[in-house]
Amino acid sequence: MRGTGWRLRALACIGAVAAGLVVPATAGAQPGPGTVVAVESLPGELSVPGAATAERLTFRTQWRSGASTTASGVLYLPPGQAPDGGWPVVSWAHGTVGVGDDCAPSRNPRSDRDRAYLGHWLSRGYAVVASDYPGLGGDGLHTYLDGPSAANSVVDVVRAARAAEPSLSNRWIVIGQSQGGHAALHTALLATSRAPELDFRGMIATGAPSNLETLFPFGGPGFPDLGLDGTTVFLSYVLAGLRVARPDVDVNSYLTPVGRDVVDDAERLCYAELSDRVDGIGVGEILARPLGDDRMRAALADYMGVPTRGYDRPLFLGQGLRDQVVPAPLSFKLVADLWSGGTNVDYRTYPNGHSETMFDALPATTPFAATLFGG
Repeated sequence: MRGTGWRLRALACIGAVAAGLVVPATAGAQPGPGTVVAVESLPGELSVPGAATAERLTFRTQWRSGASTTASGVLYLPPGQAPDGGWPVVSWAHGTVGVGDDCAPSRNPRSDRDRAYLGHWLSRGYAVVASDYPGLGGDGLHTYLDGPSAANSVVDVVRAARAAEPSLSNRWIVIGQSQGGHAALHTALLATSRAPELDFRGMIATGAPSNLETLFPFGGPGFPDLGLDGTTVFLSYVLAGLRVARPDVDVNSYLTPVGRDVVDDAERLCYAELSDRVDGIGVGEILARPLGDDRMRAALADYMGVPTRGYDRPLFLGQGLRDQVVPAPLSFKLVADLWSGGTNVDYRTYPNGHSETMFDALPATTPFAATLFGG
């Protein structure tokens, strides 16, 4: 770490184990959201192209209920000296990795896709912070597609990063892909009110899941293969999270014996492993009864629905027309509902699939981000 941030941390580290560079929170401090618990340097294989500094943060955040928890995340700084006012901040909301601790992005090398994408934003002079989301490497089980819980940590990692590194500006945006797009939408809804001391400017999301609460209730025994990618995996992660978040729903009562085994395994298997585990197992084989009864329908809507009103900053939404993970018609309804609610949304479609959209959109999202930051 360079400059003032390094000197402050060096003083705080006296008596600590230097190799770990672990920094405890100040004794007696109230552990509010964004309070730093520890900071440690990341090895090179966990960094991304163009990062002059790479650190893992442990910080305080909250579940959607308001209950306090710890979460982990990362801070990447671009090279050189910070501009006047500090490095503007991109808070990255990651896509699906799994729900178990071993799947936390800060503990694993990032995919080539994400390395290239995050490197792009660093090359533009933005600091990048990224929460693992509650439960991924922290207390409890990560509740997959629980937007408010993920959003709390996406905001609070900005607070933690600024506490650890004074060269960061208070100006920030959120960018997310896939599951991260869902988290980014929730973040954009609450960012201003959750952290009024920060200057939230807006959101970019690509491949964001939405309206799944209207699709999943059609699931039941014998549900046909729709030709989409990863449907059994995603449903298994949703049901694993819902089982923890809403024990009153009795998720296991909706599952066959095969389904219970799969959802149990979903709690520990990361995405690639769970994909192999469920190869050849369809949604209809894991469900013992339909998900369309009133109780489950209401629980799904509350758990993973995307709000369509109340946004106070500009949004960018990118959607691939050949997306086989998040079908385009789901986003058509989302953007129509957002527009009807008066939200400022720049909506673009692209001719490719799910992962390609984040790169297809860069010619539009790069100037969009610059405009948000006033540059």
